[in-house]
Amino acid sequence: MSQLSEAPVSSASFTVTGAERMREVGRRLAALLRPGDLVLLTGELGAGKTTLTRGIGEGLGVRGAVTSPTFVIARVHPSLAGGPPLVHVDAYRLGGGLEEMEDLDLDVALPESVVVVEWGEGRVEELSEQRLHVVIHRSRGAGADDEAADDTREVTATGVGPRWAGVDLSVLGAA
Repeated sequence: MSQLSEAPVSSASFTVTGAERMREVGRRLAALLRPGDLVLLTGELGAGKTTLTRGIGEGLGVRGAVTSPTFVIARVHPSLAGGPPLVHVDAYRLGGGLEEMEDLDLDVALPESVVVVEWGEGRVEELSEQRLHVVIHRSRGAGADDEAADDTREVTATGVGPRWAGVDLSVLGAA
């Protein structure tokens, strides 16, 4: 891979409060996605990765409930709207990097699908020089009564590669 293709070409950071708002970010992201897109989601347990993916599924109009694929590793959700299928992967339990992921045939699914990989950082970047990396940081409240802070997420979306050049990712965080 060339150094140029690895450079971020677009980025946006914003604050999200609440699960419904995170799903809305996912629905907005779905409007930007197209077949062949790889989306990596990074964040601690409970950060909102699956909630964001649920919104992507809603926006793509896919069949089936989007739930965490932790135990099955990957789920394919066909489109009900004539768009690309959503391949939802949880790489949390996979430690071997791309070699372990090859059994999932993601490289075969990628050209016609939108592939979203939770816990994919450091594991699946080699699938595509062009990808969107979404980092979700969960804020922690100062005290037990600080539920608003516990429900707040700082999100950074970074596009890598020519596919994301000129894509306005700030629309994801629009109020």
